[in-house]
Amino acid sequence: MFVVTGGAGFIGSNIVAALEEKKLGRVVVCDRLRDGNKWKNIAKRELADLITPDALFPFLDTHRDEIQAVIHMGAISATTETDADKIVRNNFRLSMDLWNWCTRNDSRLIYASSAATYGDGENGFDDEETTDFLGKLAPLNPYGWSKNLFDRSIKRRIEEDDHRPRQWVGLKFFNVYGPNEYHKGSMQSVVSHIYPKAAEGVIASLFKSHHPDYEDGGQTRDFIWVDDCVDVILWMIENENVNGIFNCGTGKSRTFYDLAASVYKALDIEPLIDFIPTPEQIRDKYQYFTEANMSKLRDVGYDKEFTPLEEGVAKYVQGFLHAADPYR
Repeated sequence: MFVVTGGAGFIGSNIVAALEEKKLGRVVVCDRLRDGNKWKNIAKRELADLITPDALFPFLDTHRDEIQAVIHMGAISATTETDADKIVRNNFRLSMDLWNWCTRNDSRLIYASSAATYGDGENGFDDEETTDFLGKLAPLNPYGWSKNLFDRSIKRRIEEDDHRPRQWVGLKFFNVYGPNEYHKGSMQSVVSHIYPKAAEGVIASLFKSHHPDYEDGGQTRDFIWVDDCVDVILWMIENENVNGIFNCGTGKSRTFYDLAASVYKALDIEPLIDFIPTPEQIRDKYQYFTEANMSKLRDVGYDKEFTPLEEGVAKYVQGFLHAADPYR
């Protein structure tokens, strides 16, 4: 049995779909559906159970002998969230409680960290996991800080007493795009935001650059197709001896213009893109470049190629966004 927290969310629901497709075991989703369309992310799944976070630990205790792994994707993921207490409760405290439960019960924990831990990238994008290196990182928002707080806390525990889950893996997701992100509102990927404009054949807007080294649309990110993230997680499940904190990107940074143009091209339309000022409230915290160093993941044996940007965008647009049913 696999327990997926945040299993009705974006990455979580894609993991649930893959576990079902691969027939790896029964799947339990822990999440809150609330009053939107988030339920559609798991509407096609055959679930063993669906529980709320309040019921998580009683459920784990009752089924401890059946649980193959806890895949912890649940979090307050909005980089614009300012309620730090709320973020700590959801992103740090719950994660630490799951770490302790998996340690006590000799279970496996795969959890979502984030590239937001790297801040403005001043210290690079190497997934070094010593407490000294993690302590040098300076995230730009409470979300990134909470993820780094957890990474640092578990590494310090390991260095001090070596008590840990049977397997533990943290994945620093970079800019993920793909189906089932529609409930995220303003936090959806740029692909999802650009698509309606491209489908109508009208102009879409990107942020202007406010940095002399980058032209408008030349700001770059490591964009990764969600199926590639899922493949990394499935590989970790198959390789229980692998532990640590790993980047989860492609290792190749691409511009926002490339990304937006790929949406139009997937619809066989010439790109129509203009540029608007970056909102002042995020301008001084804006990342102009991210690129995952993927050598650490390669060194432990992961050898599958990552999906090129144009191919991933075409899969998303043609297979989901432009389909009658956009859900996986």
